[in-house]
Parts: sequence; C-alpha cells; structure tokens
Amino acid sequence: MAYGESQLLILAALVAAGALLFVTTGIGVIRLIRLQRRTRSRIDVPFEPVRPDLRAGLAGTRQKLGGRLGELLKGKRELDPETFDELERLLFGADLGVKTAESLLEAARAAGGAEAVRPALRDAALSLLRAVAKPDPPLAHPHVTLVVGVNGSGKTTSIGKLALRHRRAGRSVLLGAADTFRAAAIDQLAIWAERAGVEIVRGQPGGDPAAVAFDAVQAAKARDIDVVLIDTAGRLQTDGALMAELEKISRVVKKELPDAPHEVVLVLDANTGQNAIGQAQEFQRAAAVDGILLAKLDGTARGGVVLGIAQEVGIPVRWIGLGEAVEDLADFDPEAFVDALFAADEAPAAS
Repeated sequence: MAYGESQLLILAALVAAGALLFVTTGIGVIRLIRLQRRTRSRIDVPFEPVRPDLRAGLAGTRQKLGGRLGELLKGKRELDPETFDELERLLFGADLGVKTAESLLEAARAAGGAEAVRPALRDAALSLLRAVAKPDPPLAHPHVTLVVGVNGSGKTTSIGKLALRHRRAGRSVLLGAADTFRAAAIDQLAIWAERAGVEIVRGQPGGDPAAVAFDAVQAAKARDIDVVLIDTAGRLQTDGALMAELEKISRVVKKELPDAPHEVVLVLDANTGQNAIGQAQEFQRAAAVDGILLAKLDGTARGGVVLGIAQEVGIPVRWIGLGEAVEDLADFDPEAFVDALFAADEAPAAS
C-alpha cells in the first residue's frame, strides 16, 4: 500500500518525536548517573564512630609504664630515695620527653605516699593533655585540610582513614595527590581513594605539588565537594626544600580560597618515640600544625610520647590509628588514654 504525502509527513514527524524522546531520556539518564556519582559519598554509608580498645592498643606502652610502676610500688607504703631513683629511671625511659618526665616525677614526689603515686601521675598526665585540647575547627565549604608528615609515618593510610570518616559523616570528599616526588605515593593514594569511595585529583610524577593542590581545590569548588584532603611530600622534616614547598602550597591554595587551608594535620608514627616530638616541632615551625594524627599506636610500646607532644610542642593529638584497615581510626580521648596508660593490671614487660 502506497503512502500519500500527508501520511509520509505524519510518519516522519512521529519518527522525529521518537528520536527526540530517546535523546532527551538518554541525557536525563546521563545526568542522573553523574549526580549519583557526585552525591553517593554523602548518603550511602552511615556514620558510626569507631570505639577503639585502648587497653589492647596500648598494651605495649602500659607494660612499659603502668606494669613496671606497679612492680616498683608493690608492697610499699612510703617512697624512699631508692624508690624515687627507680621511678625517675622509669619515667625517663618511657618516651615521655625530658620535660614531661620531670613534671610527672614532681607530681609523684608531692603525692604523699606509694598508694597515691599512680593517681597523681594519672591526674598530672590528664592535665597536660587537657591543657592543649581545643575544639575541632568549624567546617568550611569546601574544607581544605593539608596533611603533612615524613615518609613511612603512615600518612597515606591515614588520609584514607580520614576520608572514610568524613564520608561516613555524610560529607563528599576529594583527595589531592600532591606528593609528586614519588610515583608510588600517587598510586597508593589512588588505592585508598577507591577503598574509601572518594574522588581524587592526581598529578604527574615530578610535577608541581602546589599545582596539584590548586587543581584539587578548584575541582572541589566546581563539583560542590565538602572536604579536600591534600597529601604532601614526606621527605625528612629537616629538608628546607620540603618546608618551602609546604609554604608554597598554602600560598597557592589561598589564591583559590583565601581562608584555606583551614587546618593542617600532622601524621606521626608512634613507633618513633621521642623522635616524634622533634618532628612535631619542625613541622609546627613550617606549617602551623593544628592537630596530630598518631598512627600505629597499637604496635608500639612508645605511646607515652603523646604526653611529650602535648607539653613540649603544645599540639593536641586529635586522632589515633589502631590498625591497618580503613576503619581503624578513632578520636583521641585524653581520659581513656591515661586510664589505659596507667592501668595496674598488666604484668611488667621483660627487660
């Protein structure tokens, strides 16, 4: 059957309408997919704060300090000069730092008896931590955090943990891989971005770290991202070039967001003991550190360095890492920490 001219026109119009509907629907689906990708990190994982087992995580440190303290005071009512000498050696060997060990020893001397020594040390330690505690900075939008620390401190892992923490709080997150001095650092951060389910802006190995930081902030603004975590190079903290690079990153980021970075987080490895105090002092001079994430606390007997950092550097520990999984990050609780540190139920570690 032949079609007339009017029928052909109607048929052509129907085909055109169908094509338009197909294209429009396709565009709508693409937009929906993009929207889901942008908003998925805000909605799909409930926030449940990690409640760490500090007694288990601080087992090594407690044996080194609390356990040996119990052995030293066992059966004593008064503290004789010899006991004080032993207590002094114990405190100075507990990775507290010289100044902190001296202040705790003074508290023990003023305790008035052997039974009062442990509570006196606990109260003195808690006072040190509370003296530097401060509330978390208010969140900007986007909120830019510069993460610093030496190679091997657990910095990249900790960034992944922080990213998941923000994500579980309902915030979208973007990582900036500004540690361009090591190609492996970029790849490792990409792995953690995938594990945490967040976006990442990568640079080329050997590229300008400040340029990557700038691109990350720019991308966050364009994509309506809530939090930007910028990784930085982790060479030795005494390297003047590194410190200059950190300052440059801050300057460049301010060109896009005048009040950024909104905070600087220093990742320290608890295994380094008193060396961590020196690292904190160096980074504080270069980058005005706001808070510390103390990584690998579960695998060390040197957790007493938390007290030294508080007294000798004046920077609060805000988070602690107690494992290798992406979920193993917890808020630092000063009271729970000192309770675990000076608990009396552990046998002393072997010398």
